[in-house]
Amino acid sequence: METTSEKNTATFTHLSTLSQYIIPFGNYIFPILIWTSYKDKSEFANHHGKQTLNFQLSLLLYTLVLSLIAIPIFIIVFLQNLPMEAVFNDEDFVIRNFNFEGNIGLISIGATAVLLFGLLKVVEFFLVIYASIKTSNGEYYKYPMTIPFIK
Repeated sequence: METTSEKNTATFTHLSTLSQYIIPFGNYIFPILIWTSYKDKSEFANHHGKQTLNFQLSLLLYTLVLSLIAIPIFIIVFLQNLPMEAVFNDEDFVIRNFNFEGNIGLISIGATAVLLFGLLKVVEFFLVIYASIKTSNGEYYKYPMTIPFIK
């Protein structure tokens, strides 16, 4: 049976990932600090610290993959539709020069990657809250879609 202190520590480990919305990289810094402080003192806190960090690292990997898909696609589509006479003759660039019909497949793939990124962030928020609730009840929780980087 886990003590209240262990439950609180593990819960704060999960909730500390939400600091990413205030402090850059807070979703890695604070869970690492909490986990390394308590991993030898409590198996419960150790388990949840690993789960939290593995989930955040997995999300980082998924985000990088989606970025590597979306960013080059949008750059390619933009450069293909950039009128060179507007660049060299210092003319105004007008959005109506874009040919969306010729690039609808690429734009669809890029938009899907951006949509998946947004969906990933929403799912992350709710899973962190759900994991915090489970942890505060003394249950062991394992995030879905997580790659076990730290064993």
